[in-house]
Amino acid sequence: MFSKATEYALRATIFIAQKSTPEKKLGIEEIAKAIDSPQSFTAKILQSLTRNNVISAVRGPNGGFYIADKAKKLPARAVLQAMGEDDVLEKCVLGLKKCSETQPCPMHEQYKSIKQQLIKLFVTKTIAQLADDIKDGVIFISNKKK
Repeated sequence: MFSKATEYALRATIFIAQKSTPEKKLGIEEIAKAIDSPQSFTAKILQSLTRNNVISAVRGPNGGFYIADKAKKLPARAVLQAMGEDDVLEKCVLGLKKCSETQPCPMHEQYKSIKQQLIKLFVTKTIAQLADDIKDGVIFISNKKK
């Protein structure tokens, strides 16, 4: 549904929200390993997230990435917006440009309610809530086996 970059951005944001504080910042290597992403690719993703104020970064020997309390209250959709994929939730499931109520694709009617549920999920679920969901050890953000 989303590009690899956006998938990694969602994972990275959740991991950073779960593991960092303004006093305890995370390095790119640690984040990339945790989300099972190439380090150079992770760096570009973190740059986009920082530029769009989803996460924060500090340069230097005690630097790294963290997420401020204010940013933790952002909806998950903020990550999609930072990655330029916010429109994915609104698009036709078949990728048609003119799919609508008056000119529907073959899946329009069935997908309409799913699309509404997805939008609601990304608008109502905060970054903090996603991070908190992981704490019980039942929900994961990596493909690696424990």
